[in-house]
Amino acid sequence: MALTLDDVRRVAQLARLRQNDAQAQAMLEELNRIFALIGEMQAVDTSAVAAMSHPRDVAQRLRPDRVTETDRRDALLALAPLSEAGLYLVPKVIE
Repeated sequence: MALTLDDVRRVAQLARLRQNDAQAQAMLEELNRIFALIGEMQAVDTSAVAAMSHPRDVAQRLRPDRVTETDRRDALLALAPLSEAGLYLVPKVIE
């Protein structure tokens, strides 16, 4: 997919960028090189390559899934002006 100078000017206008003719021409050449590289990358057959979540074969160290805090629900609910059935009651603000 090759861009034209009009395409570059239109994108610059949408992005609110001010460009002179030399800048627009330089941007056109750079974008066309980028699209050519993307085309080369898409042409490579990757059907036999397994998807990776990370470029290195590492595992994330996780801490044990244990309870470390005590249950303070009742103490925190006691601080609220109104509570019911373990929930905070708040004034209705939307009709």
